[in-house]
Amino acid sequence: MSILDKAIAAITPPESDEARAKARAKAEAAARPGDWLSQILGHHRGIEAQFAAVKAAPDAATRRAEQKKLGILLTGHSIAEEAAIYPALAADKQVGHAELAYQEQSAAKMEMGLLERLDPMSEDYLDKLGHIEGAVAHHVYSEEGTWFTELAESVSAEDQARIALRYAEEYGRYMGAGA
Repeated sequence: MSILDKAIAAITPPESDEARAKARAKAEAAARPGDWLSQILGHHRGIEAQFAAVKAAPDAATRRAEQKKLGILLTGHSIAEEAAIYPALAADKQVGHAELAYQEQSAAKMEMGLLERLDPMSEDYLDKLGHIEGAVAHHVYSEEGTWFTELAESVSAEDQARIALRYAEEYGRYMGAGA
């Protein structure tokens, strides 16, 4: 972990597991079957599981393969949010949240690219992966705890349907028809 990464981690400690669970429960309560929020929650769970798969990989080749899957999930998810959800946040007077979310996802993509340069079985790799996982967890916490639940409560049923369709289209476009 770089000196900058360590300084940021010291200044902004991660949320507790309890706080994250509370945010997830709040988002799950606001979600409806098939809506954009339920789609996103499913993708968040898939991303979390894929981080675990990368860490659990027993050898370099398997770890790289799992890392590639993680990168694909993160990118597909972020493209869909950036195309459908963040504009809806901005329209809902959450411009600052939308801008921060874009920045966080750009940073995660850059860090994933840097991860590719490291020996997958090294301590540096695991440190970098942990940093990325922590940043993604914080991002998810913000989305599930306030940003997306507020959006789900404030937009019309017509807008909810439009957002869900747009999110699914963008995710499917990147991930393939079976996504």
